[in-house]
Amino acid sequence: MRARTADLLVFAMSGFALASWMSRVPDVKDALALTPGRLGLLMLSISVGSLIGLPVAGRVAHRFGAAGAVRLGSVLAMPGLMLAALAVRLDISPWLLIPGLLLVGLGNGVWDVAQNLEGTVIEQSLGRAIMPWFHAAFSGGTVLAALIGALLVHLHVALWLHLGVVSIIALVVVWWGTGQFLPAYEEPASDQAAGRPVARSAWLEPRTLLIGLVVLAAAFAEGTANDWMAIAFVEGHDLSKSLGVVALAVFLTFMTAGRILGTGLLNRYGRVPVLRILFGAALIGCALVVFGGSAVAFVGAAIWGVGASLGFPVGMSAASDDPARAHARLSVVATIGYTAFLAGPPLLGFLGDHVGVLRALLVVGVVSILALLVIPAARPLPSGHVEGRIEPVPAD
Repeated sequence: MRARTADLLVFAMSGFALASWMSRVPDVKDALALTPGRLGLLMLSISVGSLIGLPVAGRVAHRFGAAGAVRLGSVLAMPGLMLAALAVRLDISPWLLIPGLLLVGLGNGVWDVAQNLEGTVIEQSLGRAIMPWFHAAFSGGTVLAALIGALLVHLHVALWLHLGVVSIIALVVVWWGTGQFLPAYEEPASDQAAGRPVARSAWLEPRTLLIGLVVLAAAFAEGTANDWMAIAFVEGHDLSKSLGVVALAVFLTFMTAGRILGTGLLNRYGRVPVLRILFGAALIGCALVVFGGSAVAFVGAAIWGVGASLGFPVGMSAASDDPARAHARLSVVATIGYTAFLAGPPLLGFLGDHVGVLRALLVVGVVSILALLVIPAARPLPSGHVEGRIEPVPAD
């Protein structure tokens, strides 16, 4: 199916572009002489931008189709990436990064919801779980970007040149890939006009909110590693910057493997048992990274990567069990999930200023315990069940 291949490429490019920035965060920290706390506040700009875009992303995708929404997201995010790189190059004030990083977050928020919406349509048309494959493509893009980033850091390639080339490649790939997406569905008649119970806001549905918490925990486990893994290995385990990026690449590689292999486990055992094991693995991996020696910490990064692999894609699938409500629920679940990216950078930066970045990573274990309590919400909806509709009151 051409749409499946195209969406895999779009996911991969989303991860590649974002991880290209992440791979240069240690360089940005050094170039601008930032403390962990100030770096956390700057990275917060991406999260704020995402949380502006995410609540409206479902409506944008529903109105213009997934292809149009992904294109809109890319033409916001990629210029933002180049603007941030230029701000580092000018080295006038670290706060000049904020406009570019806000655009990166805003564009990525719209892009992410739209590519996930396309993925759920493809998954439902095939009748089996494949959403983790799309997120594996995202992770594969991040792995490739991390490895390339480690090489470019070692070679002292300029940040602006690196991110400028990445941005151009991303725009070309996205424009081609979205041209292969499935056509947008015709907008159905309103519930009231069709005589169906009126759908209430997805923000008022308990199941949707609990799925959002699962995604939040998964996003926190993934995003914390993305933002802080390299720095934690450099400062906490006294390794070189290039080895710090390698640690990030280990995490991303095993997360990608978990997403590729996890599809079969989901089809065989179901969402809830698999997620329970994986969030437990994230907890163990985090502990090994923090308390182990440098060699053990690399093993911990691998286990952490596997543990963080399926929470986000399974949450997207669970939010889309009812196709008629998928766009609204995806937007809600993604918004809740991305709150982790909003809270994570400043929280870890603040803790890093007081206890060190490495020990601050223990917060991931606490959040994983929260996820273990709410995982049952991700069970598939019973056949024919439609949640979130308010029965109409009969006329007198």
